[in-house]
Amino acid sequence: MKGLKKLALATAVAAAPFAAHADLKALDDSAMGNVTGQSGVTIELETEVSIGEFRYTDEGYLSVNDIYIGGGSVERDGDNNVTGVSGKLDDLLIDIDVEADGDAYIDVHSISGAPIDYAVGVGSASLHATDGSGDSTLLASNIGIEGGLAQLNIRVDTATDDLIMNVGFNVTQMDMDVDFLGVNIRDMRVMGANFLETGGAGVDPTDPSTFANAYALATITVGKGTSAATGNDALEISIPDFQADIIVGAVEIGGASIGSFQMDNLAVTNTNMKVYGH
Repeated sequence: MKGLKKLALATAVAAAPFAAHADLKALDDSAMGNVTGQSGVTIELETEVSIGEFRYTDEGYLSVNDIYIGGGSVERDGDNNVTGVSGKLDDLLIDIDVEADGDAYIDVHSISGAPIDYAVGVGSASLHATDGSGDSTLLASNIGIEGGLAQLNIRVDTATDDLIMNVGFNVTQMDMDVDFLGVNIRDMRVMGANFLETGGAGVDPTDPSTFANAYALATITVGKGTSAATGNDALEISIPDFQADIIVGAVEIGGASIGSFQMDNLAVTNTNMKVYGH
């Protein structure tokens, strides 16, 4: 239960900026009574988020600038610079239940029954020195990602203290400049493992068995682990299964395309990662 309480606190903190942007209203005593009398809670949400800079500092620092999260499409100016997103992240319904065994279950889906469209834009990501040299490296810029979320359910298992996620998503359009390599990625898509065979035909959002036509499917488990190298506690991330088709429309070097490529039936299985400080 200690892990669940920490997760609840972290969720509340993480939700604060979304609440500031979303159209939320306080509940009076009568309305609150109606909520607490139900089997679980349902949240309808629409939001648009922008972040001027995210910075991770070690000795030098990594800076990610001009982050936009919403719906619709990524907006760009005449020079292909990312300037925002065209709409809100909406049509969002979140069901939250705490079951008899203490497990928390969160199911994210749409109000309409259709996949939830999303758009993410990032202006730039760069490395910076703090030793007074003024050195910096522009890693990537003008990153735009658009796609759909067809499935997201999350379980916090109190028996194991693991957070288990099942995700069905796709990326229908991704463009980015990898500046430090002088390479540009254009028209990248991450789709279902059957997409290249079927072209995404026959997808029914109410039938998970058809998701593999157009939506990449992944199971992800996050929990506490132990480092094999040091014996210390670590954050353990496991991916027992991820399946997708990946298509890249063009790879540009020096402003000219050198061709396209695709990966059919990519399967990542039995993958385990432990993260810890040094």
